[in-house]
Amino acid sequence: MNEKWLEWAKELQFLAQAGLTYSKDCYDIERFERIREIAAEMVAYKTEIPLNKVKDLFCNETGFQTPKIDTRAAIFKENKILLVKETSGTWSLPGGWCDVMESVKSNTEKEVWEEAGLKAEAVKLIAIQDRNKHNVPPYAYGIMKVFFLCIVSGGEFQENIETTASEYFALDELPELSLEKNTKEQIQMCFEAYADPNWKVVFD
Repeated sequence: MNEKWLEWAKELQFLAQAGLTYSKDCYDIERFERIREIAAEMVAYKTEIPLNKVKDLFCNETGFQTPKIDTRAAIFKENKILLVKETSGTWSLPGGWCDVMESVKSNTEKEVWEEAGLKAEAVKLIAIQDRNKHNVPPYAYGIMKVFFLCIVSGGEFQENIETTASEYFALDELPELSLEKNTKEQIQMCFEAYADPNWKVVFD
């Protein structure tokens, strides 16, 4: 799933950002800024995404570059899994970026409340995955996906700015998925973790 040109662009961005973080010499800083620009130009050229948008997504951090964290909740009822319908029309496990002030557990619970209207508790870690090894399209920055098994204590769905519906699905009746967020294989993994009391955490 990895594109070689994308790996090169990511490495150039990583080296440039580290250089900008630790360099003191103004000439070195200028060179590292240009290297970061080249990395962004590579991504824009290959993806046809506007350069200014690439810079916002790809070159907007300072300090030593580290992966982002995305959390996903697996909630079951009668051997069916909860999915939420996004405004795009595709379906996903409730979840999203981990906020700075949240732990992976509390963020998972917060996302369930925001997207599905349910009070949930994350009770078991299912997996920690490198997104670019499992989801498409590949992103120009690193993302760790964290999947939790959750239990629900109350609440009900309310349409919101992120999701328009929620529903429980059997594994063999899944709707059109948002593959950049979750694949059928990842959802199957959640079913397997739910059925196995001795589940061992999957990680890349």
